[in-house]
Amino acid sequence: MGIIGDIGHYIMVPLYYIISAVLLGWHKLFETLGLDPSGGLSWALSIIGLTLVIRAALIPLFVKQIKSSRNMQLLQPKVKELQKKYGHDRQKLAEETMKLYKDAGTNPFASCLPILLQMPIFFALFRLLDQAARRNTAHGFLDTESAKQFADSQIFGVIPVADSFWGARTWGDEPNATVMVVALILVLAMTATTFFTQRQLMAKNMPAEAMSGPYAQQQKMLLYILPVAFGLGGVAFPIGVLLYWTTSNLWTMGQQFYVIRNNPAPGTPAFKAKQDRDKAKAAKHGKTLVEDEAVEPVVEERRPAARQQPKRQTKAQRQQAKKSPGGGSAGPKKPTNTNKGDRR
Repeated sequence: MGIIGDIGHYIMVPLYYIISAVLLGWHKLFETLGLDPSGGLSWALSIIGLTLVIRAALIPLFVKQIKSSRNMQLLQPKVKELQKKYGHDRQKLAEETMKLYKDAGTNPFASCLPILLQMPIFFALFRLLDQAARRNTAHGFLDTESAKQFADSQIFGVIPVADSFWGARTWGDEPNATVMVVALILVLAMTATTFFTQRQLMAKNMPAEAMSGPYAQQQKMLLYILPVAFGLGGVAFPIGVLLYWTTSNLWTMGQQFYVIRNNPAPGTPAFKAKQDRDKAKAAKHGKTLVEDEAVEPVVEERRPAARQQPKRQTKAQRQQAKKSPGGGSAGPKKPTNTNKGDRR
């Protein structure tokens, strides 16, 4: 446990500094804009700003994830062929499948990279907020004063950012019902966005032949397991952490919608929808070309004229060539006249 603890320490400490730096930067910006620096709204918006910065930094990995997931889907027919051929030999099947992925330049684990890289950031924000609330412990660039201010901040004066569904602070002998309701709404939002993000990928960007393979079965399991896991664990997350994860899921949904709409995998419903849109645009564009038809022939007439220019020159050369034989033919005629003179 000592070695694992040391590894975790070396991973988390840099994250504390990165997260706190971005968080304080956004907080300073909102303070400059006139928001109360000790208010929960400025800290909540700072968490949303932190989420946007992190997700923007992960865009290259997201693109790699989409490409890997798309290649995995397109390779499913070949994977099925390998299963039929090497179904009796699991080791050979695994070797041939990994060789197929390698030759195609894809990695079955690349689709998990954005989530895996976000998990340390998620836990770092959780510990930063949780320890600031319970012990006033400062991490990274957060000093003791700012850590306490962060932990005690309340959105609209009634919703502490550091509270969770189970850990809602009590008002007298009763738990803070407002905090519990808001936390529950965020937990449900986090669960729903996780589900619909995965569902969007499977329903629109997976070919029909890939819906019955092992990769599809894995995706179907994750479709239900991940939301349930986040939902069960979400009741213990502080509201600030729930805000981060829900915002991240919304970003993922929008980003994935854009990629699927504009660059769908072949043979998928999204691909057919894009073809229909392209046909509609082409038809509309064709009508525009008919209106501009008067302009097009001018361009077309100029192009043949430019191409025929060398032919005119060749024709002149041919005329000159015809004159040359005429001049040369006069030569032979003289001997003919001479012969006629001889006859006389």
